[in-house]
Amino acid sequence: MMRHLRPLGLVFLLLSSPAASSAEVGWELVLAGGRVLDPETNLDAVRWIGIHEGRIGEISETPLVGIEVIDVSGLVVAPGFIDLHIHGQEPRSYDYLARDGVTSALELEAGVHHLDGFLARREGRARIHFGASAGHIPARAYVFDGVGLEHFLTARAMERGLRLLWTGFRMWAFPAPKYGHVVADREHRDRIVAALAEELDQGAIGIGMGLAYTPGADGPEITAVFELAAERGVPCFVHLPAQDGPLDMAPLETVLGFARQTGAALHVVHVNSSSQDAVAAYLKRIEEVRSEGMDVTVEAYPYTAGSTAIESALFDEGWREKRETDYGDLQWAATGERLTEESFARYRKTGGTVIIHFMKPEMVATAISHPLTMIASDGMPMLDVSPHPRGAGTRARVLAEYVRERGTLDLMSAMRKMSLDPARRLEAFVPAMRNKGRIRVGADADLVVFDPATVRDRATFEDPHQPSEGIPHVLVGGTFVVRDDALVEGVAPGQALRASH
Repeated sequence: MMRHLRPLGLVFLLLSSPAASSAEVGWELVLAGGRVLDPETNLDAVRWIGIHEGRIGEISETPLVGIEVIDVSGLVVAPGFIDLHIHGQEPRSYDYLARDGVTSALELEAGVHHLDGFLARREGRARIHFGASAGHIPARAYVFDGVGLEHFLTARAMERGLRLLWTGFRMWAFPAPKYGHVVADREHRDRIVAALAEELDQGAIGIGMGLAYTPGADGPEITAVFELAAERGVPCFVHLPAQDGPLDMAPLETVLGFARQTGAALHVVHVNSSSQDAVAAYLKRIEEVRSEGMDVTVEAYPYTAGSTAIESALFDEGWREKRETDYGDLQWAATGERLTEESFARYRKTGGTVIIHFMKPEMVATAISHPLTMIASDGMPMLDVSPHPRGAGTRARVLAEYVRERGTLDLMSAMRKMSLDPARRLEAFVPAMRNKGRIRVGADADLVVFDPATVRDRATFEDPHQPSEGIPHVLVGGTFVVRDDALVEGVAPGQALRASH
């Protein structure tokens, strides 16, 4: 009964304690007098929230008694943000994400190999919730050359330093060109599918596919992967194949064809960078197929630059013409320098992270403001090299630029895009998501408290290691991970999020 948070049970517990008195009766924690926004019910009103054992126990129009009462008057209280697409899966990234209001960080595009190990290394050590998909790219790397996540992201590697972790991440998520270009025969295709099925057995949250990085994955292989997703009732989270020009619709139509043929659900990642000048047409096409009954969702991030590994297939011959992008549009993350033909060739041989400045502001605005689009960061690990700022400031940037300054989103729509819609995308097969993304009695107390007048991102391309501001409190399972604008040290309430297939 206590787990159902019945106030009467809490009162009985407190009164039964010898030290308790009637003045002490109340919730473990009360958030008092905040503007509560619940995107599930469209509640937008001043409320008091009582929290017990990590869940919301009461939402009241009048003051509540609590063992601890936090005055949040003048601030917004909203469901914690859920990031479906975040490659930064180490403690430092979790710190930046928490400061940006994120309470659940999921690696669903690249995915992982050996999910059990990935989750075990974070159990009891994570500030926020975490989870991952079964990764098609790492499955290919494992099948063709025996390279897997387990080889790189070991607990020992995490202890030896973040630079080693980043090296492992790059080799896993963006493998050398041979992994991406080789075409699988029937035996290798079956082994790839078997590897993905094993990850799903371990609770992987769908299947992640970076088709722009694996041009060698042919129709039979992709069909087999989509068939597995359909059989298990999970989506494929897909980075679309590369366009042949900024108005090319073929990548989207190709992947929609696989989803239609197999009946698999589809989630299109970062539509702003995958569609370029055709972003409005891509979103219209997704609207059309949804109206036909297809299960297709989409996400975007609020920046005009992308970021990836320079040695990846994205920079195969012809990339400048296909993207209408030149060497000077590329920024070397480690130094901040803009590249030339000579430096591009040199860095392509050594490998490393590059930031790609190629999107127009109106492309990004179109994606962010569309009713179907969720917000996901695609953030890289926030290590000592200079990463893309999206790993630190995505949510605050949406609230500052697109809600407060431009007015292209209202506050409730932004909450829906960053919390409820991601939870609903997963809740059919990830049971924990049924109690996230909402503020209601019985829901998890994963909450973000922010000031709509001052919230803003501070991370830039020149100085990305800057946490967001205007987000004074973040709770994960009822535990403060950010309090009074600072990280709370020594807490690790984050839980592993697994699918139930």
